Amino acid sequence: MKSRLFWKIMIILPLLMFLDYILMALLGCTSCLLGMGEDYYCGKYCLFGKIILLLSVILFFRIIFNDLRVFFKATENGQTTKEKNSK
Repeated sequence: MKSRLFWKIMIILPLLMFLDYILMALLGCTSCLLGMGEDYYCGKYCLFGKIILLLSVILFFRIIFNDLRVFFKATENGQTTKEKNSK
């Protein structure tokens, strides 16, 4: 389970970050071609970037949620790990 979580962090997280970068670059280039001014980049463009980043973080944690839950699970078949090790 640890290796599965490790690979998700090492593959999916950089992939999401790269897709965010590409999406923001495309949005910026399109905005420039349409003649948007500095007010757009200081206001709405930054807001779009924050929303896209927030959605990516939510998606990433949704993808790794089950692995994190298993990784931090304190009980195993009704016994805590401390009880199991003390027997």
